[in-house]
Amino acid sequence: MTYTFVHGLDQTASSWQPIIDDLEIDSQQVASPELFSLLGEDKPNYSNVYQHFFNYCENLDGAVHLCGLSLGAILSLNYALDRPEKVDSLILMDAQYKMPTFLLTIQNGIFRILPNSVFQKMGLPKKDTIQLTSSMKKIDFSKQLAEISCPTLILCGEKDKPNRKAAEQLSSEIRDADLEMVKEAGHEANADNPERLAEIVGDFWNKPVLSRSPHAHV
Repeated sequence: MTYTFVHGLDQTASSWQPIIDDLEIDSQQVASPELFSLLGEDKPNYSNVYQHFFNYCENLDGAVHLCGLSLGAILSLNYALDRPEKVDSLILMDAQYKMPTFLLTIQNGIFRILPNSVFQKMGLPKKDTIQLTSSMKKIDFSKQLAEISCPTLILCGEKDKPNRKAAEQLSSEIRDADLEMVKEAGHEANADNPERLAEIVGDFWNKPVLSRSPHAHV
């Protein structure tokens, strides 16, 4: 059993460290992949990122508890749909289940005028970032959401207005999913309010419905 934290596009695995530290999870039960390092020499498109993420999760011992932000949430949702028997719980933060193509087009336009230095902290160069986000335009899980059967928590920063509607729709389409807004947080709640986020995640993973699983929990 592994608690797996999946970072967003403009983050790295270390972005989850404050949450992991507050939860005091046994380090042997924690995983947090560097998504773009997994790519190696492969092209930076969604299909390749997901395939490497899929393989990464498959190599983890036992069931997984997935906690993903933005791109990480999309990958986590994708994996939970493909491998429901492997996923014990799902936390989706600021997630889109059907990509808003208009917003992606605007975002890529902004990316094109930003200096290369802005992209250095991501671990993915500017050109590759644009290639990745462009490849995500056809993502649409809307017809599959009812297939999610594991305990699911939908989170959205209370200041993240662009993703609020998707969060509300996700919580209504996924069976028995919980929805919570993270106070004093925007799109990156793990950076904006890590203390509150850790509290929410810990409370969810300690719910009786999860504690009754055959796996040990936080």
